[in-house]
Amino acid sequence: MKVLLLTRYSRSGASSRLRYYQYLPFLKAHGVDVDIYPLFEEQYLKRLNAGQPQNPASILSAYLHRIFRLITSRAYDLLWLEYEALPWLPDWLERILGRGAIPYIVDYDDAIFHRYDRHALPWVRSLLGHKIDAVMRNARLVIAGNAYLSQKAVQSGAKWVKCLPTVVDPARYRMKPSGKSPVFTIGWIGSPTTAAYLVPLYAVLGRLSQRSGIRLILVGGNPKDVPSAFPVECRPWSEETEAEHMLDFDVGIMPIPDEPWAYGKCGYKLIQYMACGLPVVASRVGANIRIVKDGVNGYLASTDEHWELALRALQENPELRRAMGSQGRMDVEALYSLQVMAPRLANLIRDSLNSNWK
Repeated sequence: MKVLLLTRYSRSGASSRLRYYQYLPFLKAHGVDVDIYPLFEEQYLKRLNAGQPQNPASILSAYLHRIFRLITSRAYDLLWLEYEALPWLPDWLERILGRGAIPYIVDYDDAIFHRYDRHALPWVRSLLGHKIDAVMRNARLVIAGNAYLSQKAVQSGAKWVKCLPTVVDPARYRMKPSGKSPVFTIGWIGSPTTAAYLVPLYAVLGRLSQRSGIRLILVGGNPKDVPSAFPVECRPWSEETEAEHMLDFDVGIMPIPDEPWAYGKCGYKLIQYMACGLPVVASRVGANIRIVKDGVNGYLASTDEHWELALRALQENPELRRAMGSQGRMDVEALYSLQVMAPRLANLIRDSLNSNWK
């Protein structure tokens, strides 16, 4: 079975790496041969993360290469899309350029549709507000990373919807060694964009620091307004070092706002923390509610008071941290591992070509 996979980014892009690239060896072992072509190359992503302007000629070249892939897609049995084929272009144009030449499936791990249907400009909402509905509706299969995205697909009229969480390969993550830390370390991993979600939590962390010393480690984010009330260490992210950085955490956090865009987040950083045997504290929002078993593998927080109580409980009780961390690791191995999910994904891809598809 030959599959043409069109991702948004190369392996350096988190969503592309986690939802597609990490599966490729497993899919090949299950008889699914995948040719993968990202829309944007490494330089685009580097500029994006650095907040630098993009090169218009490079973007035009990327779109022309993507159109070529669509036009020549008949050489494959199935087309597999990350979100859409051509961002910021209407659905009808994607179809004219060949998106429907062969059956296709599409995957979402983010509420990408809100980029269009909640855009500030009325003409964007009018032209593209229902684009993703059409992409979902015409797909053989929609794979969604959480319940919010699954619900969107169903409401859009998608014929077949399956929910597959974003997962990790547990073999890449070592358990945090037991032993008392010299200072209670709160850790976060993410991107420069999502680092803004940390800002509302700084006051809580400041109060914790006043009672007993803490430090904050940020991997992959370098926010502008870093507080001075406690030590903050910003470390660069890389795929090779991310798991090692997390071994310096005592607890992993995931604050996100209670808003539609955040509902599409799939809680991947929580799964990473748990894979390292760390307890977690997360906003009581979206997929976090399913991943975090409140009081078992971590805590859910909906107010500043909840955040402070949860972090203080973990700060004062190393044994509680170990117990919750061990439970989290077991949850990852049972529910959020590549070894569990890869056979399911391979079966879904094969079944999407079945003549009796739904």
